[in-house]
Amino acid sequence: MVNQFVKKVLIVGGGISGLAAAAALHKIGIKAEIVEKELEWNVYGVGIIQPPNALRALNEIGLADVCMQEGYSYPGFDYYTGQGHFMFKGDSPTIEGYPGVNGISRRKLHEFLLEAVEKIDTKIYMGSTVERIENISHGVKVELSNGISAVYDMVIGADGANSRVRKLLFGDIVQKYSGQGVWRYTLPRPKEVDRGLFYYGQKAKAGLVPMSEDEMYLLVTTHEPGNPKFPNEQLHVLLKERLTEFGGAIEEAANQLTDPDQVVYRPIFTHMLAKPWYKGNVLLVGDAAHGTAPHLGQGASIAIEDVIVLADILKSNIGVEETFKIFMEKRYERCRLIVDNSDQLVEWELLTWSRQMKEDVNVGKFVHETLAKMNEPLLTEVNTL
Repeated sequence: MVNQFVKKVLIVGGGISGLAAAAALHKIGIKAEIVEKELEWNVYGVGIIQPPNALRALNEIGLADVCMQEGYSYPGFDYYTGQGHFMFKGDSPTIEGYPGVNGISRRKLHEFLLEAVEKIDTKIYMGSTVERIENISHGVKVELSNGISAVYDMVIGADGANSRVRKLLFGDIVQKYSGQGVWRYTLPRPKEVDRGLFYYGQKAKAGLVPMSEDEMYLLVTTHEPGNPKFPNEQLHVLLKERLTEFGGAIEEAANQLTDPDQVVYRPIFTHMLAKPWYKGNVLLVGDAAHGTAPHLGQGASIAIEDVIVLADILKSNIGVEETFKIFMEKRYERCRLIVDNSDQLVEWELLTWSRQMKEDVNVGKFVHETLAKMNEPLLTEVNTL
């Protein structure tokens, strides 16, 4: 059934959640436009982990199969000490029809999403953003920085952790610096690296994540007190320095770090916006509402879930206010679980690297239980309030 209350939507942000939102809304007969602040698409080409719940959500817009075909699927992660001594095997919980983990290039995922919205002739305003948002009696009046002014039935803020829409709605919020930074680097994949590998050192955690038949990426989290700024031309040297304690496959990977331009470093900030994530007919999704540390590989997953669930609710042909209330009921606690449990993993890692972790902390069990929770049904019958 076509929603009689929502026929025209503006999506602010052309990232993973914004593009997925346009595809999901089109599927239920709602026309969406996208405004993207960048003049050109600029997706850094490092990988992303797709757990089963991400693939299940992508299947709703027809992209799960191509992600598995073009990515690299595997059961889970093996865990080692920093020097390469095997500790335990950690297969991830699964959903029928999907692997425990699928690794894929972020750039490929963006290309698949962009192709999906281009096929449905989605209008995209590049190099522009929102200047003003005003909830009015029959929708939302929006003024864009390119001079365009229009009225929409709904506005979706999918514009990331530093969301302009969020600031216009709720003002500035405090994003918490975790004390850690994450480093990534794309490498050729040896055939023997046929599942994810994690190495726990005294000062860092390093991982190798397959993302295609030919490529993998190095993932390293380090304690970076005070959120230091690093010179770009020294990033490969600084990353190598942080890997000197490692042996095994990580030592081999470190020897291949030669190009500073291939190093992607990000300080890890987190935030969980208090509910509700909406005001009037404007709703925040993805990182705009909930920014998480990457330790559970769920950041993009829950962002995609947000817009799939929103579209599912809109199929019930109910008004915007009721839609948003149901959305918050379905999304808030689920997203908070990921933000809180990822923060917990950061805390344990920092504790380990400063002194001995308590023996009663079972990280593997904690991760497995969290991921199993995320595999519970996503789309359920909407009971109107």
